[in-house]
Amino acid sequence: MGSALTSIGLPVALGIIMFGLGLSLRPADFARVAKHPRAVVIALVCQLLVLPALCLGLVVLFRLPPVLAVGMMLLAASPGGTTANLYSHLFRGDVALNISLTAVNSVIAVFTLPLITNLAILWFLPGQDELGVQFAKAVEVFAIVLLPVLLGMLVRWWRAGFAERMDKPVRIASMVILAVVIVGAIVSNWALLVENVGRLALITVVFCLCSLALGFVIPRLFRVEPRQAVASSFEIGIHNATLAIVIAQTVVGSVEMSLPGAVYGVLMFFIALGWGFLIRRLVAEAPEAAAGPV
Repeated sequence: MGSALTSIGLPVALGIIMFGLGLSLRPADFARVAKHPRAVVIALVCQLLVLPALCLGLVVLFRLPPVLAVGMMLLAASPGGTTANLYSHLFRGDVALNISLTAVNSVIAVFTLPLITNLAILWFLPGQDELGVQFAKAVEVFAIVLLPVLLGMLVRWWRAGFAERMDKPVRIASMVILAVVIVGAIVSNWALLVENVGRLALITVVFCLCSLALGFVIPRLFRVEPRQAVASSFEIGIHNATLAIVIAQTVVGSVEMSLPGAVYGVLMFFIALGWGFLIRRLVAEAPEAAAGPV
């Protein structure tokens, strides 16, 4: 039962989530990137270069076992998702920028996620040729990540009114399915999770906090205005843990590799909430004049 939930339910849940993301996207969301080049470029550099480097440092510092180390790197390579948009909305970030970053990141992740995962396996698990994301599996990543998004965008283009009406039901359905699948996965892998949660809790908390902080501080250092820095913070700090779990379990074929994503996926909600209240105060106190043009 648990195995079927994991192997079938997780990809289905992720597909519905990505389809729901597509329903909220338009080609204009990609075009909008050109209007805020500085904010977008800085966020992407943080996402694609700074975070994997940070995660590698933490993995070495915490001396994680090789499979869990690769799982952390896979998590770091996963893009932000719809949860980042929700937190940005709650804490007065530039949600339009979030949507644009999510759209661009989802496309880029099709290429960077397999690359970073394979490099991590080469580094931490040398000789494990059966693991990794080969070309056929990279096509699978494309199907898992991008096809549902493109389908959702097509539906929105074809039937905009229907897409608007379906947005909320699809979000609710995806959350319900995801909750059922996660509970099933936890129950079926309970012993493995309990055995590793102690060594994973602290590193995932530190990684999440550092990601959120870097996502806010680095854009502000480059004079990105506060609301866009908030959007960047949540986009960079909140990873698509579901995607990391699905890639680990169904593409790479390792339940143990999915554990960092599972632990992070639970703790991240509380950390991001606390960060949101802190950042709201920081933004309220930040002088708008200090932010240059984007």
